[in-house]
Amino acid sequence: MAPTLPDDFEERFWRRHSNPKSGWSRTVLLPALLFAVYHRKWRLAGAALLFTVANPILFPPPDDDDAWMTRVVLAERWWTREQKAGVFDITYPNWLNLLNVPVSVYAFVAAYRRRPFRAGLAGALSMALKLWYVGALVRRYDARDRPEER
Repeated sequence: MAPTLPDDFEERFWRRHSNPKSGWSRTVLLPALLFAVYHRKWRLAGAALLFTVANPILFPPPDDDDAWMTRVVLAERWWTREQKAGVFDITYPNWLNLLNVPVSVYAFVAAYRRRPFRAGLAGALSMALKLWYVGALVRRYDARDRPEER
């Protein structure tokens, strides 16, 4: 049986992570990691990975849920917990995440092989797929009380 976090800790974690600064600051992580791999700057890669882990608790909870990026985090949590949906399957919008896996791997391989155009293009495609995915989740989250709009 997997260990579980106390509900209040988990709730505080998600509220802090839903700060739009948390989400928007994470959007620079893929380019930073690709840059680090391309230039063999392993300390930068380590710092980016450390930031990835620490990011969800660095910012205070938002005052409201009006910001789009706040709703991104709330929608992801709603999708996986309340809707009991996975994130990697062949249904929409999950297939966007599934497609994103090989695209991201290719971006890192291209960066490691020092092919900047390919790394940049695959990295941009990966980011576009992620934003498309979370955008679709936010639309579903926003329409959850309006079934006719789903």
